[in-house]
Amino acid sequence: MSNSIFRTKSVEQSIAETDEPGHRLKKELTVFDLTVFGIGVIIGTGIFVLTGKQAAINAGPAIVISFILAAIVCGLAALCYAEFASTVPVAGSAYTFGYATLGEFIAWIIGWDLALELGLGAAVVARGWSSYLHSLLNLPDWLAGDKAIPDFGAIFIVAVCAALGVVGAKISGRVTAVLVAIKIAVVLFVIALGAFFIKAANYSPYIPPAVPAKVEEGGATPLIQLLLGITPQHYGLWGILAASSIVFFAYIGFDIVATTAEETKNPQRDLPRGIIGSLVICTILYAAVSFVITGMANYKQLDTGAPLALAFELVGQDWAAKLISLGAICGITTVVLVLMLGQSRVLFAMSRDRLLPEKLAAVHPRYGTPWIITIVTSVIIAILAAFLDLTKLSELTSIGTLFAFVVVSIGVVVLRRTRPDLHRSFRVPWVPFLPIVAVLACLWLMLNLPVDTWIRFVIWMLIGLALYFPYGRRHSRLARSSTPSYD
Repeated sequence: MSNSIFRTKSVEQSIAETDEPGHRLKKELTVFDLTVFGIGVIIGTGIFVLTGKQAAINAGPAIVISFILAAIVCGLAALCYAEFASTVPVAGSAYTFGYATLGEFIAWIIGWDLALELGLGAAVVARGWSSYLHSLLNLPDWLAGDKAIPDFGAIFIVAVCAALGVVGAKISGRVTAVLVAIKIAVVLFVIALGAFFIKAANYSPYIPPAVPAKVEEGGATPLIQLLLGITPQHYGLWGILAASSIVFFAYIGFDIVATTAEETKNPQRDLPRGIIGSLVICTILYAAVSFVITGMANYKQLDTGAPLALAFELVGQDWAAKLISLGAICGITTVVLVLMLGQSRVLFAMSRDRLLPEKLAAVHPRYGTPWIITIVTSVIIAILAAFLDLTKLSELTSIGTLFAFVVVSIGVVVLRRTRPDLHRSFRVPWVPFLPIVAVLACLWLMLNLPVDTWIRFVIWMLIGLALYFPYGRRHSRLARSSTPSYD
């Protein structure tokens, strides 16, 4: 059994399978499309919510430093993704990379993990989209928003994104480009107008003195605190680090760019540019916005779900709040779209490998998209978003992302040793040092997540194992023959 579950699929085989009749995706994405996808999924609830809340709770005006530290951690993982994506330009992202380096069993675990991360993330964000729409248009409580069950607003946005996903990645890219342009314009508006209302006194003290944090009880306790008996702090150095472990999740999304590898015209060149480019742009915008709003208002006033709008209300610019809400809706729309796009590509790759039923990997004859898996996952996401309170479950998206980062970072080192002959149009510098640092940084952030998040994550993984051993291990493409076939 150990030999079968750790069998790897060669890079050559993975690439050859992308040309199979019935499983061939249409190649039509450029570096511009990839960068837009990255920005589209990164800039969402993070910049509109986390900026103010973490300034108020943990970091003060030094929230800018927290965003930069989080970007550095993401940047380490982004370098690893860029090397893999340029070397193995196949749909599936971390799942495909894991299959080529660490074996089928690890590939299944990471694929199952990504299915949770992307699907649950899309449902959570769809619910947030409905809440913003409810607030902006003053819709009735039964139709949309936090109190609506079922949440028709969330169902609507999932259905729209599903239709775009079936029609094609290029169309999705164009819609995303328009929405990204709108929300970037709103973000730049916040920066430009807010700069006129900055008061230097709001930056003093820039790093507030540390104070002991309230110790959480039960499942809300961070795992590192439970293991080491550490009492966390608000503000000071540890407050900045605590904030960085939370605002890190505002950067989630650049890895999804890698899931569109098979639909990219020149993946070896464009994927690294799209991944790194989107991360750099978002880091600059995040740092600038956090600098401006902590200069507009005292950081203690920003503990709200809409800190950007509040900052303008506090300086007498109420008219800007509606515009910011519109930008938030556009921003969250692109997040839902790209998360759903990423999840369908991961499950498409798993189905093509026959770890899941192969019929799910059928490609639409006209649009060249994995339409069956897109519809199936969209229905599940719509049900989750319509009926469940996903607040407590949203942290599963974070732990799933970090776990994927760890696997990819390890995989870069393994593939360098096992296949030094492969052409790499992008190479991570200072291997194995940088990937090891990336692994340690991600593990540290994982340890700062609550205990109940770890429990739910383990339960989801056990469900995955219950599916893999009776079905996936026996039906996988590599299990059919010791010699890979492409029929």
